[in-house]
Amino acid sequence: MRLVFEKRNSVSKKAIVLVPVVSFLVSLILTGILLIIFKTNPFITYSSMFVGAFGSWINFTETLVKAIPLMLTGIGVGLAFRLRFWNIGAEGQLVFGGVAATWVALFWSNFLPPFLVLPTAILMGIIAGALWAGIPAFLKVYLKVDETLVSLMLNYVAILTAQGLYYGAWIDPKGMGFPGTKLFPKSAWLPRFSGRAHVGLFIAILLGLVMWVVLNRTKWGFEVKMSGHNPRAARVMGVDIGKTIITAILVSGAFSGMAGAFEVTAISHRLQQGLAIGYGYTAIIVAWMAQLNPIASLFVAVLMAGLLVGGDQVQMMMGLPAAMGIVLQGMILFPMLAGSLFTDYRLKIITKSTKEEAA
Repeated sequence: MRLVFEKRNSVSKKAIVLVPVVSFLVSLILTGILLIIFKTNPFITYSSMFVGAFGSWINFTETLVKAIPLMLTGIGVGLAFRLRFWNIGAEGQLVFGGVAATWVALFWSNFLPPFLVLPTAILMGIIAGALWAGIPAFLKVYLKVDETLVSLMLNYVAILTAQGLYYGAWIDPKGMGFPGTKLFPKSAWLPRFSGRAHVGLFIAILLGLVMWVVLNRTKWGFEVKMSGHNPRAARVMGVDIGKTIITAILVSGAFSGMAGAFEVTAISHRLQQGLAIGYGYTAIIVAWMAQLNPIASLFVAVLMAGLLVGGDQVQMMMGLPAAMGIVLQGMILFPMLAGSLFTDYRLKIITKSTKEEAA
């Protein structure tokens, strides 16, 4: 007798819903065991994290602040993953989006009409994120270079480039050596609606709905799905897989670039430390937990943002490291990856009688 994984002929809707839920519960149990090892009550810890993230309107708005970039990067990463294109570069694409938006805000605001400064900055952030994502896409399609390594390494190029700018060429001469550019003109500020929560939230929600319609109700969305699941069948049907990959990855990078543009125009109002804090990597967890669904990514992003904000609350109230939120994210990722295996495959017991029947 032996156990084998057998590919399902079709994936049930029940499995799509249950797998993320069960995986999340497993992650809570595993983290609870870890907390017990450190002599901490897991129920009190989870309660403190929940209160810190959602216990008041102020706390909730801070959760939304972190959820917005996770929504956008999660949708973008999920689009790439649909094509089996492992885009690990959302962090760098977000950073370059912020750099491009900063360039417009600092150096274009003198000659652009005030009402054009903000939309131009965001547009340049979108373009920068798309082009940065286009590098591994081009290398993948035309030179067969592995996109995972390329996109990952480009993150460090983007982050170090940004550091070189706000530590050097673009540093605020009146900042007394503090690493960061000078403050943007107010014409380049993205409006806020409560606390630090800004209108980028509504844009992210709208784009999530639009992407769901595009992926599930349009020819291009069908081509993306077909290219990811069955490239041979896609070629037979006349789909240009290379073109589909490059187009989709450009869109994927554009979402991350927009997230970076929102961060500098709505939150910091300058380019400084704190732009690259792992949103692009957390987006991978968001995409998998959402089963690559753009609408589900919106809700999962709020959950993951709550873990980040709640981790800060745990540090203050219980003396635990703020990194506990990051640990919980990691604990979520592994069950999610294991759970996704059972979404597409089922465990089958092969016995001697089964072999005889097959024969």
